[in-house]
Amino acid sequence: MEPTCGLDVALHYVGGKWKPILLFHLQGAPRRFGELKRLVSGISEKVLIQQLRSLTEDGILTRHDFMAVPPRVEYAITDFGRTLALALQPLCEWGNRHRAHFQAQQDEHVRTDF
Repeated sequence: MEPTCGLDVALHYVGGKWKPILLFHLQGAPRRFGELKRLVSGISEKVLIQQLRSLTEDGILTRHDFMAVPPRVEYAITDFGRTLALALQPLCEWGNRHRAHFQAQQDEHVRTDF
C-alpha cells in the first residue's frame, strides 16, 4: 500500500511505545544492550531485542558485536536515525510542557478506579 501521508512513513520507523524512547537514549552516545535495558524501564528483554533488531534493519541504528565473552554488543544511532530523532524532538518538548496535565489525568483515573 502506498503511504498517503508522511506520517505513514514516519510511523513505520517509530511506531510503538519503545522505539522513540530508545532513540532518545541513543542520541548522545552509543549504548550497550545492558545499559539500554536499565535506561528503558518497563521493557522486557524480548521486546528490547525485537525493537533494536527492527531499528537496525531499518537503518536507524547500527549494531556492533565485539565478539567477546561475555557477549558485548553496542548500538549507535546512524545519521539517518539522527534525522528521525530530531523530528521527534518537538513531540518530546510538547510532552514536557503538558506533563502536569497528563499526571492530573492519571491521578484522576486512579481515584475513579476504586
